[in-house]
Amino acid sequence: MSHRLHLSKDKKFKKLIDQQEEYILEKRNAIHLRLCSSIMSQQLSTKVAAVIYARFLALFKKKIPSAQDILAIPFDDLRNIGLSNAKVRYIQNVCEFFIENKLTDARLHKMENEELIDLLTQIKGIGRWTVEMILMFSLGREDVFAVDDLGIQQAMTRLYKIDPEDKKAMRLQMIKIAEKWRPYRTYACRYLWNWKDNEPKN
Repeated sequence: MSHRLHLSKDKKFKKLIDQQEEYILEKRNAIHLRLCSSIMSQQLSTKVAAVIYARFLALFKKKIPSAQDILAIPFDDLRNIGLSNAKVRYIQNVCEFFIENKLTDARLHKMENEELIDLLTQIKGIGRWTVEMILMFSLGREDVFAVDDLGIQQAMTRLYKIDPEDKKAMRLQMIKIAEKWRPYRTYACRYLWNWKDNEPKN
């Protein structure tokens, strides 16, 4: 596939790609729900986050609640599934923003990456990293580089022998290296995450 061929031009990256299967990006809907799920999972283990999200979905009769459905759930009911006050407020912020701005999945899928980041980071509780994850994993965008993701930072400092102490210099080096990966930086991130999680530590 073209993204593998392109990324393989980077010799260090080629070794990393050769050890892994090809990734396929998917396009999904219910973006408001994916943002809510992202808020719920912050600072939690994957296992705990999955339990809380299952409890959340159990509050609704249908599998995919609308923004209106979520806002109709009382604050205390959301607290009782294991969410903090702040997380409940952030989830409500997402739903209110989607309703007020008449945001639909179709409209979000048509928007440019930076346009979408500028729009969704207006929501209190949603930062750039969260929107980047939505772009990658829900909207299937091929060229997103999550420079502030800890896993990406750890993988790139190890692979390219970057000094992680000077954060500003590290970010600049990462961005410079990632320029070579355009227009497939999302795939590069996927390979880096997988490599970091499975690389022998000795």
